[in-house]
Amino acid sequence: MNFFDYFQAAIIALIVCVIAGKAAYLRVTTGINPIVIGRATEGVWHVVELLALGSLVVWLIEVVLHALHSPYDVFSDPVGLAGLHTQPVRILGATLAGFGFLVFVLAFFSFGDSWRIGIDRKTAGNLVTGGIFSLSRNPIYVAFDLLFIGMFLINGTWFFLIFAVLAIVAVRMQILREEKFLAQRYGEAYERYREKTPRYLVW
Repeated sequence: MNFFDYFQAAIIALIVCVIAGKAAYLRVTTGINPIVIGRATEGVWHVVELLALGSLVVWLIEVVLHALHSPYDVFSDPVGLAGLHTQPVRILGATLAGFGFLVFVLAFFSFGDSWRIGIDRKTAGNLVTGGIFSLSRNPIYVAFDLLFIGMFLINGTWFFLIFAVLAIVAVRMQILREEKFLAQRYGEAYERYREKTPRYLVW
């Protein structure tokens, strides 16, 4: 294993620990289960949310398998671009992934008790507009987009390329769904927040 292998394995381990720790903390302190994927929606979106969660789990596992050079890694075929498999490209990927992880952690601190995975129509928390949310309305989604792109640049396989493209499209769709919910839930307060804060980082 080299630096990049240790780096991406460590990031995945930390992400899992942060999510599990936050979910357990909210469950104990508030009695709320913050993981509402597939629970608060019906029809096609119910299926889409469950598929998205399952796909994310597969991605997390694949990152670890690839980092460990596991014989059980069945998605190891590299993209056939020589310039992609170079040290500068991998360094760029690690930089994007590292920055994505930093944004991810800052978002968790800013979220407080309002953090959810999915749209919580029954026990939604307060509208969060401070901290890193004053720079982006969707810092966790920005973080994951950076992680998806970064992991592709580090590993350079077809799996990570296809997953990054599909995941970024799925993230965009989820953001639009959440914006409609937030506008209905928080009304004028969300409209004022949306007017002064970019959806991503700079637009």
